[in-house]
Amino acid sequence: MSGVLSPVPEDFLRRKTLTAESDGAMRTIVDYGEFGIGVTDEPIAHGGGSAGPSPLQAVLGALCGCEAVTFRRTSQEMAFEYERLQFEGAFTIDIRGRMGDRDVRPHFQTVKLLITVVTSQSEESLAAVIEETEARCPVMNLLIDAGVTVDVRWQLKPGLPVEVNA
Repeated sequence: MSGVLSPVPEDFLRRKTLTAESDGAMRTIVDYGEFGIGVTDEPIAHGGGSAGPSPLQAVLGALCGCEAVTFRRTSQEMAFEYERLQFEGAFTIDIRGRMGDRDVRPHFQTVKLLITVVTSQSEESLAAVIEETEARCPVMNLLIDAGVTVDVRWQLKPGLPVEVNA
């Protein structure tokens, strides 16, 4: 192997854009174009106005959303049927990093997710979908590549049998 990555064919590349503006306060208004406006802010206790989630909370939300999308695509490919996913998430940061201590990462130290899959499928089938989902999820892999300790726990919650139309 030559160690050189082959060029990515143009039809596999995707480009997404947004614009954002901050008026000098902690709040940032993000225009997602066709998807509308979003706001990030800091809590009042941290100098913000509590107008929206903190940027790091937004990243945690993006992780949940990305896991959901990736799980859906993967489950369809693997013929795994489920009713829904439920997420509980948390993160820790060491605030010394954002206060200027360059020996401390200013981003997540840890991220924890508990993902409940409501399904009538077997644990073995679920395990295969989970393995593939975690390998494919862009946001999860971005965090892992940044050195964040990511602890995702999946649990199966029995659901109603899925009716298959003959």
